[in-house]
Amino acid sequence: MTFEQLLRIVGDEPLFETGFLLAGDEDPATLRVQLSRWVKAGKLFRLRRGLYMLAPPYQGVAPHPFLVANRLVRPSYVSLEAALAYYGLIPEAVYTVTSVTTGRPGRRETPLGAFTYRHVRPRFFFGYRLEEVVPGQRAFLASPEKALLDVVYLQPESDLEAYLEELRLQNLERLDPRRLRHLAERIDSAKLRRVVDIILTRREREEEAYELL
Repeated sequence: MTFEQLLRIVGDEPLFETGFLLAGDEDPATLRVQLSRWVKAGKLFRLRRGLYMLAPPYQGVAPHPFLVANRLVRPSYVSLEAALAYYGLIPEAVYTVTSVTTGRPGRRETPLGAFTYRHVRPRFFFGYRLEEVVPGQRAFLASPEKALLDVVYLQPESDLEAYLEELRLQNLERLDPRRLRHLAERIDSAKLRRVVDIILTRREREEEAYELL
């Protein structure tokens, strides 16, 4: 396979895996050698074993960080502060994408930046959906309610008022109270139920203040 042939096959793909190229008579060993050479030449980025992207200026479509996070570790979904920022529930920009996985926790360093993974048991691996994060790219992303509960569940002492103040939650009207309570009950955590009560009380106060304006 020549690099021009590769461009014709994957030029419109933000990411691609070696299995995508192993059609027809392509020899896997030869293909791996070619990919390694193109990485060394700066034509490709290797994100993990078997996962690549075209480097500029050959890149036709830049991958969204949430898509990269999903593909680096499977199964996983984007959550915590990255998802809260995406939904506008916290004011700060978040530069490290954190995901939840049932696999091993850790940090993956890539040419696109760092990606962090937090472990949960399989029974807590729910509350996410496939979201179109940019046109043509979809990623598994926690719902606003589950992203908030993931933060609380995984962060020590996150049920304290001081921590919730530091989180600087905003736009609480974007949360669905019934869904938030349902998720907290499903996880069956007294800590989560306490935090849900605090957050929904704040939400009600914000709504009352808005009505008075």
